[in-house]
Amino acid sequence: MARPVTLFTGQWADLPLEELCKKASDFGYDGLELACWGDHFEVARALSEDTYCARKRELLEKYDLRLFAISNHLVGQAVLDNIDARHKSILPEYVWGDGRPEGIHERAIAEMKNTARAAQKLGVGVVNGFTGSSIWHLIYDFPPVPRAMIEAGYQLLAERWNPILDVFQECGVKFALEVHPTEIAFDIYSAQKAVEALDGREEFGFNFDPSHLIWQGVDPAEFIRFFPNRIYHVHMKDAIVSLNGRTGILSSHLPFGDYRRGWDFRSVGRGGVRFEEVIRALNDAKYTGPLSVEWEDSGMDREAGAREACQFVKNVDFEPSQRAFDAAFSD
Repeated sequence: MARPVTLFTGQWADLPLEELCKKASDFGYDGLELACWGDHFEVARALSEDTYCARKRELLEKYDLRLFAISNHLVGQAVLDNIDARHKSILPEYVWGDGRPEGIHERAIAEMKNTARAAQKLGVGVVNGFTGSSIWHLIYDFPPVPRAMIEAGYQLLAERWNPILDVFQECGVKFALEVHPTEIAFDIYSAQKAVEALDGREEFGFNFDPSHLIWQGVDPAEFIRFFPNRIYHVHMKDAIVSLNGRTGILSSHLPFGDYRRGWDFRSVGRGGVRFEEVIRALNDAKYTGPLSVEWEDSGMDREAGAREACQFVKNVDFEPSQRAFDAAFSD
């Protein structure tokens, strides 16, 4: 059976959820991955209103859309980050509060715990998101970075995220970190170190997204093969590296969509990700969950892109073989 193809609503949070449901159904999607911002899914209301989750499910069912996961990337980012003025634009007012970092960290931790409870109430088993990172700014290793500073970053991961993951465990929900620059895990080795820092607990895994790996030079399929049992969710997103001798992969402080960047996101199938190899690796890992399109392409109309991306993903997905091609010659 083909995997369901869903649409992540994070980049569509400017639209009311029902309007997006109509569009997603028309585009051909099998379901949605609800973002915990806009009116798409509100954690506080899910816990305080008895019928809130049922109403969300009824709305999706009205448009023949299924639900497998919710995502709370923005608040998760604030759990480990060194807070500054940038975070005000991504956090709910009740998490930002007075802007003092200590309080923001505490409220972000509380909100991620509540996200697990809300997911349980909604009846989904995966929450996708970010962890943030207190050590991302140390990436270049100059001025020389004492190893103790890096170790402290992973110790902080354990200190702040284990209590969150305890609630995930109680709720029977998994947290899937989207491995991503600015997170505590951004490639294979940093992801491995994060798993080790959390003592390998099963509640912590990954929302696989090849677009964040390819421009770093990391083979997306190799990530899946390294963590076959921790791929809890999949984002289908593309990126392209376009180095022309003037810029590099650090992007020259140029914003997304600027043609001078050394890399940028592209609509699925229009970049450099070898999705054939991704699907083969997912088959080997026995991943049967949704393939969720996270549509980000600054140079393309999003409705045309989302419609095309849905069909592309359905075309590229395939089931593994149940027999060897030369089985007829076996003893």
